Amino acid sequence: MNYYPVFLDIRGRRCVVVGGGNVAERKVARLHEGGALVTVVDRALTPLLAVMKAEGQIEHIDALYGAPCLDGAFLAIGATDDPAINERIFADARRAGILVNIIDDPERCDFILPSLMERGDLAVAVSTGGKSPALARQLRQRLEGWIGPEYGVLLALLGTLRERVKKKGGSASDHRDIFEALARSGLLAAIRQGDREGVARLVRETAGEKLDTADIAKAFGAGAATPRGETDSGAEETA
Repeated sequence: MNYYPVFLDIRGRRCVVVGGGNVAERKVARLHEGGALVTVVDRALTPLLAVMKAEGQIEHIDALYGAPCLDGAFLAIGATDDPAINERIFADARRAGILVNIIDDPERCDFILPSLMERGDLAVAVSTGGKSPALARQLRQRLEGWIGPEYGVLLALLGTLRERVKKKGGSASDHRDIFEALARSGLLAAIRQGDREGVARLVRETAGEKLDTADIAKAFGAGAATPRGETDSGAEETA
């Protein structure tokens, strides 16, 4: 099956996870990190989900699943171990035009979740179309060895510079020339070595922009965020 690769903006959107176990917990955590308004439907919750509920991070419907649980939802995930309930979630979501994913059941998924590697705001997704979660995991692990935290720092710096360069005006071609020159400048090597003065010098000489100590510290802090790579249990990708 061919999938359309996409990153979804779920900020402020209601996302419903049916199930309160360990698999559901991972889904809820990811959705919450993405800014979703997460609702969990189940009679029981894992300790972490219970804490999230107590802290107001998630809404909890303490009941058995029913179609009204999906009212107003943008996305739904079925994370129960009951095939009959999962089938109802799938059917109800499809009928309501809600994107749905049933754990470990690709035939009942509007979307699959890739094996994901992150370095700050940099995210690299690997998918095998559901054919081999093991291969997706292996490829992701290789990428983790190649793409270190310095890439997160680089992206944070480039993001700051991009906004400044755009404010100055100029053509898209001019902007492209600047960033291609930065790519050739040795900036990544300076970041890798922790040479903050060298980073500031290269940016100044190449892009004509002055980065102060706070700008550089912020970028290095973004890159130092915990690198993550994950492939969920059961399938790389069905959820």
